[in-house]
Amino acid sequence: MARRFSAPTLKPVQENPNAIAAFGVSQELAAKILNTSVAKLAKSRESIEKSGKALTKNPTGEVSIKVERISETIDTENVAAFMEGSDKKEEVLVISAHLDHIGISPNGEINNGADDDGSGTVSLLEIAEAFSKAKAEGKGPRRSILFLNVTGEEKGLFGSEYYSENPLYPLKNTIADLNIDMIGRVDEAHKDDHKYVYLIGSDKLSSKLHEISEEANKKYVNFKLDYTFNDPKDPNRFYYRSDHYNFAKVGVPVIFYFTGVHEDYHKPGDDVEKILFDKQSSIVKLVFHTAWELVNRDDRIVVDSNKE
Repeated sequence: MARRFSAPTLKPVQENPNAIAAFGVSQELAAKILNTSVAKLAKSRESIEKSGKALTKNPTGEVSIKVERISETIDTENVAAFMEGSDKKEEVLVISAHLDHIGISPNGEINNGADDDGSGTVSLLEIAEAFSKAKAEGKGPRRSILFLNVTGEEKGLFGSEYYSENPLYPLKNTIADLNIDMIGRVDEAHKDDHKYVYLIGSDKLSSKLHEISEEANKKYVNFKLDYTFNDPKDPNRFYYRSDHYNFAKVGVPVIFYFTGVHEDYHKPGDDVEKILFDKQSSIVKLVFHTAWELVNRDDRIVVDSNKE
């Protein structure tokens, strides 16, 4: 690596108190509000979860809730490492992941976030190591690479938003962002076939980026590239929910690598013992070979589309 550095403290973000829509309460309080017992409440909950349908009863009454708001400032940073290219070093490829997670649950359980996004941060390190070894052997990239771990993703993509507004290198010279967020597990749709990855955004701004990605997969990985969530009509709207979006919205081509939501998403069960490392390593190879082509080809990929 040529340089390592961390970004300045992020700008303060003010939450909107009018946006509060729900409260979490204890089972005891819920039972009291509904004029029932904890045991009966648990039984009703089991019935709802099993049937997938809410109870038809319509309880009436008034409940008053007083909530004390506490404002606090939390300091956090993006962490980046820069590898300078050779003859096209003014052009920069960003490879990103997010280093934050959701912290400790109200009941004291720790959310480790092994998949979200431990899988992305360690993949970023592996790719950085691979490029470092190549450079040490005299086969370094022609274009520069910024390995970018951003913070604040879970609270609103704050770290990548900060970078897009305060880039370390001009965005006009940023050729693409390859963003890795949750690639260590499988979702329900692919429980019987683990050789897949969702790609989001690859064709939105650059047809060449999409083509390079497809060719890298055919040559080195041969996974199923699932574009389900690339559909602008998909209700999950994942295109807007990870850090690549703050690059895409300013015209930088992106690919978001993702393997879907599972039963431990944003729960304490998202632990390293459940990571499928063989699957993850194949996706890392796909990202690496896509990046290798992007930084070493003669021509910079062009922005030639603006798909919904």
